[in-house]
Amino acid sequence: MSSNNTFLANSSFSTNHFFTPFEESIDSYAIPARFTFPFDYEPHPLCILATQKLQSYLETQQDLNHNFGLSKVDGAIIGKMFGVLVVETQDGEIGYLSAFSGKLAGENHHTGFVPPIFDGTEDGGFVNIGMLELSRISREIKELEINSQEDVNEVIEVLKSYRKAFSISLQNEIFDQYHFLNKNGEEMSLRKIFEKAAYKNPPAGAGECAAPKLLQYAFGNNMKPLAMAEFWWGLSPKSTQWKHRSFYPACREKCEPILAHMLEGMDLDEKLQ
Repeated sequence: MSSNNTFLANSSFSTNHFFTPFEESIDSYAIPARFTFPFDYEPHPLCILATQKLQSYLETQQDLNHNFGLSKVDGAIIGKMFGVLVVETQDGEIGYLSAFSGKLAGENHHTGFVPPIFDGTEDGGFVNIGMLELSRISREIKELEINSQEDVNEVIEVLKSYRKAFSISLQNEIFDQYHFLNKNGEEMSLRKIFEKAAYKNPPAGAGECAAPKLLQYAFGNNMKPLAMAEFWWGLSPKSTQWKHRSFYPACREKCEPILAHMLEGMDLDEKLQ
């Protein structure tokens, strides 16, 4: 089988479609005694091995209609953060899970990658219906603004207030769909997590990063997390911070409160500095 299909083949033929067993023997690798401290770490050798497998797939794949900026592909260049989580299954098999941050090629679901904690892109779902309503309100405001008559100004202000209130309500409803597990099976809502961390509201996109997605899937499927690493793939036209193939810590703004709950009770590595 060609190398670019190995990642998909391994995940597809395992008993769990998102679990990828290592092809080669890992007897020479030390099993981590403690889990990765996600905000300051050197990738464990098993994470490096898993990353090499995933990057090999990304380098040669033709399944994803996504412009990473590494070849001539239509669309805006969007580099992406990926993550690998080395896990042990209930049967004692060691392999890894893979995830991407946010959406990939405009979609939440791709073969071999764990699913999102909440999928707001489903046809007919409240998110899409809400976004259509916001678009309708914005169009109505724009049409009224073209009309320079003074008697429409009050209507415009009412519509703008309604749009703002509707947007906040929709965002809160989205937040309420996110609930996060830890190793003890304890579940906590996104808003509760950020309230405990003294945030007024969760930041937009909280819960969509690779690390929470990986841990959520592992805990929900009776897998023991052993080590984790995240890396950037592609170009980053908006920031020089992200370098192709380089490893990075989990983001603090969106992930630190969430991971504080998800990693509760787990022995963690010491931070490097």
